[in-house]
Amino acid sequence: MSQVLHAPPPAPSPAEDDLAALAARHGLSVSGARPSLPEYVRRLWARRHFISAFATAKLTSQYSEAKLGQVWQVATPLLNAAVYYFIFGVLLGTSRGVADYVPFLVTGVFVWTFTQNSIMSGTRAISGNLGLVRALHFPRAALPVSFALQQLQQLLFSMAALVLILLGFGMTPALSWVLALPVLVLQFVFNAGVSMVVARMGAKTPDIAQLMPFVLRTWMYVSGVMWSIDKTLSRNGMPHVVKVLLESNPAAVYIDLMRFALIDSFKANQLPHHVWALALGWALLAGVGGFLYFWKAEETYGRG
Repeated sequence: MSQVLHAPPPAPSPAEDDLAALAARHGLSVSGARPSLPEYVRRLWARRHFISAFATAKLTSQYSEAKLGQVWQVATPLLNAAVYYFIFGVLLGTSRGVADYVPFLVTGVFVWTFTQNSIMSGTRAISGNLGLVRALHFPRAALPVSFALQQLQQLLFSMAALVLILLGFGMTPALSWVLALPVLVLQFVFNAGVSMVVARMGAKTPDIAQLMPFVLRTWMYVSGVMWSIDKTLSRNGMPHVVKVLLESNPAAVYIDLMRFALIDSFKANQLPHHVWALALGWALLAGVGGFLYFWKAEETYGRG
């Protein structure tokens, strides 16, 4: 029986050894190589001013060609809320039994839009900015993080309109409104983490951007944006496990916490058990997990 012999790989030539030693002596490394995790975090923090400036520039240019300009930052989610009110609140009757349904709905739409737009822009964070990725050397995570920051800035504009709606429905500023700040911080970390996950996926498979609207639409319908999970499931006698799964959904967690912070009639008994632990857990899972997942492919972005 004949044997197949495999030749050993060629040993590095003395010239290659000399070049490697020379590069190491002068602190040179392979171009585009993935840095260590601590070094990557340090570089990303050093680019924090770029991240902020890039997010602000994107936000400013978003409606630059529209005659109403930045007014659309508030008008778009308000128009969405008006459509949802007519379809779900009036035609489907989801407003029955929900106190202060308009503030309830508008809060849900604004908070959901923050997550939805962060993820959608994240899918194109790398594939839509290949010129920038290939021309400059910087931590690529700066792009999905900056898009999430852009959406946070847009949400803050929308919150001004939300405050006017709350006041118009007879609510007065209360100490509980301060709770909106930690909710926004936790939701931002969650959104940025998920954005980094879909950014890596979209960099390799651009078709993810075409699929994502269908995923997000389904997610929105099960997140209690237009209807009360607590009241609807209790009224229809759904199994307890279904209610737990829906209430533990991260989008629903952040929406309900914001409603609890801002709307007087939304009481603590409408929140799932251990809601703050859920909010923190989802933020850490998505933020840390998404960052590590994105960092693992750092050297592949912009190639091919």
